Amino acid sequence: MRSRQARTVQKKKEPDNDFARGSVGHHILEQSIPLMAAQILQLLYNVVDRIYIGHIPNSDGLALTGIGLVFPIISLISAFTNLYGMGGAPLCSIARGAGKKDEAERLLGNSAVLLFSTSIVLMILCYLIRRPMLYLFGASDETYPYANQYLQIYLLGTVFVMLGNGLNNFITSQGFPRTAMLTTFFGAALNLVLDPILIFGFGMGIQGAAIATVISQIASSVWVLRFLTGEKPELRLKKCCFRLDARLIKKITALGLSGFIMSATNSVAQIACNAMLGIYGGDLYIGIMTVLNSIREIFTLPVSGITSGAQPVIGFNYGAAKPERVKQGIRFMTLAGGAYTITAWLLLLIFPKPLLSLFTNNQEMLNEGVRCVHLYFAGFVFMLFQFCGQSVYVALGKSGRAVFFSIFRKVVIVLPLTILLPRIFADGVAGVLLAEPISNVIGGLACYVTMYVTIYRKLGNTG
Repeated sequence: MRSRQARTVQKKKEPDNDFARGSVGHHILEQSIPLMAAQILQLLYNVVDRIYIGHIPNSDGLALTGIGLVFPIISLISAFTNLYGMGGAPLCSIARGAGKKDEAERLLGNSAVLLFSTSIVLMILCYLIRRPMLYLFGASDETYPYANQYLQIYLLGTVFVMLGNGLNNFITSQGFPRTAMLTTFFGAALNLVLDPILIFGFGMGIQGAAIATVISQIASSVWVLRFLTGEKPELRLKKCCFRLDARLIKKITALGLSGFIMSATNSVAQIACNAMLGIYGGDLYIGIMTVLNSIREIFTLPVSGITSGAQPVIGFNYGAAKPERVKQGIRFMTLAGGAYTITAWLLLLIFPKPLLSLFTNNQEMLNEGVRCVHLYFAGFVFMLFQFCGQSVYVALGKSGRAVFFSIFRKVVIVLPLTILLPRIFADGVAGVLLAEPISNVIGGLACYVTMYVTIYRKLGNTG
């Protein structure tokens, strides 16, 4: 009887995050679904703000345009968050799969210190230069007050957004995607409740949206820190692991450079896009681009969740020397992501106006926005290949290739096209918008085909 009870207890204690056993597709879905839910909740921090801000009375869309001018700064903060969070977490997966727990915990501790120290520097720097920076990003005298009011308050939450988002990657990498989802649930729910109260109830407008976001970020970061210092995770935040190690920093930043460059180049692309739209279309089209970016964030979440959920599974099996399971993970990720992106693309083309109306009731924005949706999302399907290729490179520690294709799409393709196409097309706005779909096709295919030839085909002869 005791023997049976002992076996039962032992079975209950067995971890359910051993990715080297069982169905690879099941593991990816098990990681991806809660991760997608967490990312949706995370997106609510900003998207809910935009939805409410777009409906502020008598703003004529200028408040929404002001938020769009802050996007490059938010992307810059995300870039540094990705540098340390997305750099350290996959290395933890590989180290954990190889049985190197001590190194995995030191990677976690070093990443936490880097996130905290960098957030302080960014907060102070961005605050000091915010006025010239916003005008450089395309602000006008009409839109600057809205952008400035939001940014001044948002920057106060820099420490919390970087710690919460960056360290949440380490929860997912250990096989606790549901906990990662709860990390953002409380903050997002709080933001959802506080936004209408502060924006409309107390009449605080765009400042109320910023305050709600900061409070929500604090709640999320507290949850992350409590979990990673508790007893449940295998890898914990410990003071002895906070001492910076040059060797580990080099590994973290080398692998995280891909995520950093993706966000940083996205910031640069947003700046160029806003500047060119300001020249050829004015504040109206910068506001429309704010909505397009919001819609893109919503529709890329599931494919991002699938590819991000596949990373710890692929990385673990790579560290455990199981190449056939790595190939299974790549195949499943591609097929599942492909089914989704085709469906999403059709929805974007068929129902543009209802999507736009979520963010604005300005009739001019709605009328002009339909055409912009069709142009901007013309190559949406091909985004899958960029996501999949980048995820494989990061999961397997191929930082150099991940960095190259990040730069290739945004810097080599998007930036020149954003500047040149408006000069070629009679409609300059259309030229700016077409830079995105063209880059999705060229950059996405180049990234995935290279991954297939140089990695997938060399992992084994079967499957």
